[in-house]
Amino acid sequence: MAVPESDLTVAVTGPTGTFGAGLVPLLQADDRVQRIVGIARRPFDPAERGWTKMEYRRGDVRDPSALQEAFAGADVVVHLAFLITGNASRGTTRAINVDGTLNAFRAAAAAGAQRFVYASSVAAYGWHPDNPEPIAEDWPVRPAARLFYAQEKAELEQLLDAESATTPGLALYLLRPPIVLGPNAVGAKDVLPGPLAPIGRRLFGRPRRLPVSVPVVTPELRLQVVHEEDVGRALQLCVVAAGPPGAYNIAGDGVLTAADVAREFGALPIPVPAAPAQLAARAVARLPFLPPAAEWVEAASRPVIMDTAKAKQQLGWRPRYTGREALRDTLR
Repeated sequence: MAVPESDLTVAVTGPTGTFGAGLVPLLQADDRVQRIVGIARRPFDPAERGWTKMEYRRGDVRDPSALQEAFAGADVVVHLAFLITGNASRGTTRAINVDGTLNAFRAAAAAGAQRFVYASSVAAYGWHPDNPEPIAEDWPVRPAARLFYAQEKAELEQLLDAESATTPGLALYLLRPPIVLGPNAVGAKDVLPGPLAPIGRRLFGRPRRLPVSVPVVTPELRLQVVHEEDVGRALQLCVVAAGPPGAYNIAGDGVLTAADVAREFGALPIPVPAAPAQLAARAVARLPFLPPAAEWVEAASRPVIMDTAKAKQQLGWRPRYTGREALRDTLR
C-alpha cells in the first residue's frame, strides 16, 4: 500500500554536506514529509540548523547493520554520502563510495522503502571523444580513463541498475548534476595532506573574487554548473515521486566558458583555443602516480554538456539559478 503523501519518512545519508544543505530545508518545509532521519558518522544537532523534523542517527555506510537500523520505517532513502577527494586511501574511498552505496540500497530494500534516490554526477558519462553534445540520459555511462571519482560514479550506476532489476519494489532515481555551487559549496577542501590540510581548506575551500584584476589565460573550454538549491529541489521532486524512476540530468540554464568564469572572479581573460589545453589535459591524465586531486585534470580533456529537457518535462524541475547566477551567488 502506498504511503500517503502527507506522511513520508525520509532517511538521508550525508545530510550535512553541500547536497544536504540544498535538500533538507526543502524537506523541512514540505508538508508531505512528516519525519526525516539524518545518518552521519560525525554527531550534529539538527535543531541548531532549524531541522526540527530530523532525528540524528550515528552511522557509517560501511556498516550494513547500522544502515538497516537507521532506515527502519523509511519510505524514501536519499543517499548523499560520498568521498570526492581527500586524504583517505583508495581502499577506504572505495569502501565508502562503492560498497557503502550498495549497502545503502540493500538496507533500503530490506527496510521496505519505496524509493532510493542517489546523487550521481555528470562524471558518470566519462570524458570520451565520441560523447555527443548535448548528452542525454539515454547515452551510456562509461568509466573515465583515470579519475577515480568518475570511474566509481559510472560503476555505481551500473551496479545500482543491476540491483534495481532484482528489487522491483524499490524505485531507483539517479540525478546527474555538474559542478555544484552555492553558499555551502565546500570546494576542494582536502587537497593537501595531513598537517597541511588546514592550509588547503583556507586556500581552496571558499572561492573569492580577486582583489585586483589580473590577466589570466583562459582556454575556450565550456562547462555547466548548478546551484545547490536547484539540486535540492530536484532531489525533493524524486523524494515525492513527481516523475517516473530513472536517471535525470540537471544543470543551471546556460553554458559558461572559462573566460566567463575568469571575469566573474575579477580577472581579465586572455582567450586561447581549447584544443591545446585539451591535449595537455589528456597527456597529464595519462601520467603515472597522479595524486587524487590532480586526476581531475581529465575533466578538461573533453567537457560534457548535458541536455536537461527530461528533468524539466518529466520531473517538473526548473532551475531557479542560471549557471552564471549560481557562480555569482557562490562568490557573494
